Amino acid sequence: MRLALWQGTSPASDIETACTQAEAALAAAAALKADSLVLPEVWLPGYNQPNIPAQAIALDSAPMTRLAAAAKRHATALVVGYAERDGDCLYNSAACFGPDGAVLCNYRKVQLYGPRERALYTPGDTLPTFRLGAETAAILICYDVEFAPHIKSLADRGATLILVPTANMAPFTHVPHATVPAMAACHGVTIAYANYCGTEGDLTYVGLSTIAGPHGEILAQAGETPTLLITDIPPRDPARLSTQAADFRAL
Repeated sequence: MRLALWQGTSPASDIETACTQAEAALAAAAALKADSLVLPEVWLPGYNQPNIPAQAIALDSAPMTRLAAAAKRHATALVVGYAERDGDCLYNSAACFGPDGAVLCNYRKVQLYGPRERALYTPGDTLPTFRLGAETAAILICYDVEFAPHIKSLADRGATLILVPTANMAPFTHVPHATVPAMAACHGVTIAYANYCGTEGDLTYVGLSTIAGPHGEILAQAGETPTLLITDIPPRDPARLSTQAADFRAL
């Protein structure tokens, strides 16, 4: 599988700009024969916007339908983070549209980060997996990927690819540099971590979007500016995969 990540600045509540940038990134990724593209956390309407509840949208809303159609038009899967409105509940969510435009997964962030997120959102309560090409895939969002039990749960159920929209801000550069590759190596999965760059309100994003392979190598990593990051996932070498799950001794 060939993976693509879009690292961009926040669309800052401009839904038209958000969709246009996503469509442009999707077209470029498809031209380079990527199988899927991952956008940052709460791309719609932007992670650190001041009135998220009023701007939250449903999975079947017009912007999401537009992005599903773009995925179908380019025959390229798309993972997009968004503030999801479902009745009285608000979720920090990410949907995956398949290359045919169908919804393959709608994931709700389990590990809400900090007082702002906990005040805004209801936490999700499931860790679903789904088929994406030849891979068994899952979505985690930002802080979720720092919790080894969640990644172990997915790996134990056969996940080989974890797609992670994120909004990682300064000073937490250790996450793309160290945490993401370590989680990939320890659990034998590929992790694609798509971040913002630039500033949004009082946040400065670190960029450093990262694709880490199942043996812990950083296969591709962005800098601090807008980037379309693309790489191929290497074959999993059984001789190099971690055996921690089989060898663990509970004390």
